[in-house]
Amino acid sequence: MRYSIDNDLHVHSYLSSCSSDPEQTPERILRYAEENGLKTVCLTDHFWDDLVPGASEWYAPQDYAHICQAKPLPQSDNVRFLFGCETDLDMHLTLGISPERIEKMDFIIIPTTHMHMRELTLTEEEAKSVASRAKAWVRRLDAVLNMDLPFHKVGIAHLTCRLIAAAGDGYTWEDYLAVLDLLPEAELYCLFQKAARLGVGIELNASAMSFDDKDTDTVLRPYRIAKECGCKFYLGSDAHHPASLEMAPALFERAVTLLELQEEDKFII
Repeated sequence: MRYSIDNDLHVHSYLSSCSSDPEQTPERILRYAEENGLKTVCLTDHFWDDLVPGASEWYAPQDYAHICQAKPLPQSDNVRFLFGCETDLDMHLTLGISPERIEKMDFIIIPTTHMHMRELTLTEEEAKSVASRAKAWVRRLDAVLNMDLPFHKVGIAHLTCRLIAAAGDGYTWEDYLAVLDLLPEAELYCLFQKAARLGVGIELNASAMSFDDKDTDTVLRPYRIAKECGCKFYLGSDAHHPASLEMAPALFERAVTLLELQEEDKFII
C-alpha cells in the first residue's frame, strides 16, 4: 500500500523567532491538518534548553518557558496534535536539550544541517569548503546516532537542507549539490544502517523536495540509501507561515512518488 500523506511532524508557530508570524498559530496549524486529512501533526518550535549551557544569542530566548506558551494545544477528533521541538547540535556536538526536557516532549527533531549558524554549529575548519562541509555532514549525523536518546521519538530533520552550503555571503545551488555529491557512499550506508537499527525517523522536508528534475539523483541519493537500509520516514512541512502550509501537500506527494514509498516505510510515533 502506498505511503499515505497523513502526518506533518515538523511545523513552527509564531513562537519560533524565524517565524514571528501572528497568523502562524496552533489553531491555524490544526485547521491545515484537518483540511488536508492529516492524522498527526507536531509543533516543533526552535528550542535550546535553559538547562544546557551554550545557547547562541539567537537561541537563548527560545527556552522552555517560551515554547510552552503554545500549550495547551488545540485538539480535534480527527487530528492528534503533538508537542515537540526542534533543537540543535553545536560545533562541539552538544545537543541543546536535557534528558529532563526530552521526557516532556512527544517528539524532538534534530537538524544536523544548520551549517549557516557559523558561530554555533561549525568550526572554522569545517566552514572552509564544500569538502569540509561534507565531512561535517557525516560527523554531525554520526554524533547524534551515537547519543543515548529515545530514538522512537526522535527525527533527523532536513538531511538535504540547502543551508549546508550557506556562508556569510550566501550560497549557490551548485555548492549545495557539490556537498551532497561529496558524501561518501560507504559512509551513507554505514550511517543509515545504524539509523535503521536505532529506529530514528528520517524527515522528508517539503522545502528539500523543491528541485529541478535534473538534480533528482543528487538530492535523493541519501534518502534512497536510507530506504534501502530500512529507515522509516516522516513528513515535515517545516512551515513558518501559512503559505508554506498550503504548499506542503504537493511537495509531500512528490517525495512519496519519487522515492516509491509504501506504508511500511512510515515512521510512526
